[in-house]
Amino acid sequence: MKRIFILISTIFLFFIGAFNLHAQINRTLQNLPYADQKMYHLGFIIGFNAQDMIITNTGLNGDNDQAWFASIPSYQPGLSVGIIGDRYLNEYFNLRVVPSLHFGEKKIVFREQSSGEEYKKSFRCNYISLPLHLKFNAGRINNYRPYLLAGGYANMDIGNEKDKALRFNKMDYGLEFGIGCNVYLPLFKLCPELKFSLGLKNIINKNNSDLTDPDMLKYRNSVSAGKTRMISLIFNFE
Repeated sequence: MKRIFILISTIFLFFIGAFNLHAQINRTLQNLPYADQKMYHLGFIIGFNAQDMIITNTGLNGDNDQAWFASIPSYQPGLSVGIIGDRYLNEYFNLRVVPSLHFGEKKIVFREQSSGEEYKKSFRCNYISLPLHLKFNAGRINNYRPYLLAGGYANMDIGNEKDKALRFNKMDYGLEFGIGCNVYLPLFKLCPELKFSLGLKNIINKNNSDLTDPDMLKYRNSVSAGKTRMISLIFNFE
């Protein structure tokens, strides 16, 4: 996750730098020169996400001295859509709320330490998200203006499955950080944005009262905690 964060951030910063250099060399007429001075404005988002989870394993042995460990070995692409409500604060800061829907999937692999035996399970992870962000805008150069954002979010899982192996709590919350660039087109702003979501709550539901199958119980008992992570490439239309 850390390596992906560094790589994508480096690529994104490279493109923003290239945009700014191009803008300085080629002075052009500014599109939408007063767009950033509106007290309120709306927009919508569409983008892609890759969901992950930081899993804490218990290391407990099951039957026959088996020790099972869970992990998410690969990312699955997902879709994000939502609407933007933006409040102008001053020349450099905006406050925004972005109610969103995130559709995705997590593929968890349970592996027995000694034998290498595996049990694989896919979980649909569809969230209604309500984030609140503070957006810091750099100075505008022609039709480009990079920005940073930070804030928090609350999620509700609308695709929660009562799976026998593992189940998740419906509510989650965490922090979000992002980097992007306002691109001023003749009729609207297009803002590509790279965002990182870091869950703070343990979403693993350890209620085993309805589970009697020992083959499933050993998988659930092998995990003590899980915190969500998500990388999103978002395109804002404002």
